[in-house]
Amino acid sequence: MLNFELYNPTNLVFGKGQIEKLSTLVPKDAKILLAYGGGSIFKNGIYDQVINNLKGFEIVEFGGIEPNPRFETLMKAVDVIKAEKIDFILAVGGGSVIDGVKFISGAVHFEGNPIDILQKRILIKENAMPFGTVLTLPATGSEMNSGYVVTIEATQEKLSSGGSALFPKFSICDPTVISSLPKRQIENGVVDAYTHVMEQYLTYPTDAFLQDRIAEGILQTLIEVGPGVVQNPTDYTLASNFMWSCTMALNGLIQKGVPSDWATHMIGHELTALFEIDHARTLAVIGPNLYKVMFETKKAKLAQYGRRIFNLTGSDEEVAKEAINKTVEFFHTMGMDTKLSQYIEDYSNTADFIVKRFDERGWKGLGENQLVTLDKVKSIVELSY
Repeated sequence: MLNFELYNPTNLVFGKGQIEKLSTLVPKDAKILLAYGGGSIFKNGIYDQVINNLKGFEIVEFGGIEPNPRFETLMKAVDVIKAEKIDFILAVGGGSVIDGVKFISGAVHFEGNPIDILQKRILIKENAMPFGTVLTLPATGSEMNSGYVVTIEATQEKLSSGGSALFPKFSICDPTVISSLPKRQIENGVVDAYTHVMEQYLTYPTDAFLQDRIAEGILQTLIEVGPGVVQNPTDYTLASNFMWSCTMALNGLIQKGVPSDWATHMIGHELTALFEIDHARTLAVIGPNLYKVMFETKKAKLAQYGRRIFNLTGSDEEVAKEAINKTVEFFHTMGMDTKLSQYIEDYSNTADFIVKRFDERGWKGLGENQLVTLDKVKSIVELSY
């Protein structure tokens, strides 16, 4: 097992009706920026619940944060915070809104050009504006971690960053909120969380027995509840296990003491930035093909995964290959198309474009051992057509 430090100060407030605690969680006398997305919180009643539980607080609203939050939009929120002398942000939404608020939190007091936070991947370790969240869409785990992804519209880049100062102070997670979500968003949430686990689990053996078992438990739970929660989002047992799995997939716990990959995400982000394909669906396109191209370096873990998750038998080679097929089958069960050509017509130059962009950024080797080189990236994307 690798050396690690575990730090997670987020107060996670989980369960039915927990939004009633909101007024006790927000700092007394805070002037709040209420940040949200495209307005679904007005339709599902979340907005009214938030407002009713914040009576007595001064609130300034900022809506319109996109599904892939734009740097340009978020900088408008920074201007509002400065003009209105805001001292606390409340993110009400899914991972995109929470990610956007994390960037806003770090950008408010940043000395320099805030775009550098993204393009130079500057970690915010101090002097961030405090914020809390009310989660409305389980998927990204952003409610209990300090990372985020933001799109720069001007350059069509989707970039990640974070920092220890960007953990939410609290996150209210009520599983009943998913009852009004479209099936597509729930499907995305399951596959997003599943791939988050795979990025931290499917690398190479490091004798981290407990981390492996926790990761496998999350995968097994998502396989068990995923199809059902899409069809029956009002089933509290399914909804609560789905939401908690999404949080556990990326709150840092299973990442400690083990190597991590994240190449699937780095490539997938480019597909979202270029073609506006849902994030989770880019992961379903890229992930299995990355496992195929990087098969030899991942074979041992693929075999473990195949035996423990899908109860496969045979040689390591046989089990590892069939485990990839089973993963694709699960993604199909969750409503995912797994080829780029199923989303767009003009994809022929995609691999070359992504390789050129990675080369310009100096991303010469991705993955847990930096062996996902530019030629491998090209092969992975082309195999995904």
